[in-house]
Amino acid sequence: MAETRPAPRRRRKEARPQELTAAALSLFVEKGFAATRLDDIAERAGVSKGTLYLYFDSKDALFKAVIQEGIVPALHAGEVLLDEYDDPLALLRAILLGWWERIGSTELGGIPKLMMSEARNFPDVAVYYQQEVIQRGTALLRKAVARGIERGVFRKVDPEAICSVLIAPLVYRAMWRHSFGPCCGQETDVAQYLHTYFDLVLNGLLAPAPGGDAQ
Repeated sequence: MAETRPAPRRRRKEARPQELTAAALSLFVEKGFAATRLDDIAERAGVSKGTLYLYFDSKDALFKAVIQEGIVPALHAGEVLLDEYDDPLALLRAILLGWWERIGSTELGGIPKLMMSEARNFPDVAVYYQQEVIQRGTALLRKAVARGIERGVFRKVDPEAICSVLIAPLVYRAMWRHSFGPCCGQETDVAQYLHTYFDLVLNGLLAPAPGGDAQ
């Protein structure tokens, strides 16, 4: 009886663009932007480099597609919350928690680390990320904070400065997951970290009660 051998694994001739961007995201987070080659992405997706070029003509184009498919929808979801919440405190918490759940706690959370480390060497990519992600996210937080100030729920703060203060602890935690985390472990329990974070930043924004001491 002839021995039956499994058929050799063949490279697929076609792939959906989403499979290519998924492979690109994984490698960008794993190896960095500079170290990732188009050959690597094609191999991870199980297609030829020629197939990859049917959809994307450069690594920059792949990066932009990763942002458009992964991060931009998360920002849109946050913008939708502006019409769903009347309570400014609940609104701001939902926006920040939504960022963590959709970006920070996922593979997309490795993108901020990539940008921090490689932006200077890839200015075109950095400018794109600044315009499509940072500016849009900052505008969203600014609107949420301004609403709270206008309604007397939040004390008066600098809207520009507070946006960076609000998002920085979440970005830090996401960056830890993709840097020290894999080799040194988590520094604190994620649930406890988020509880402490929201306790500090949201209570710190609250306006003093009538008759209380002004901050």
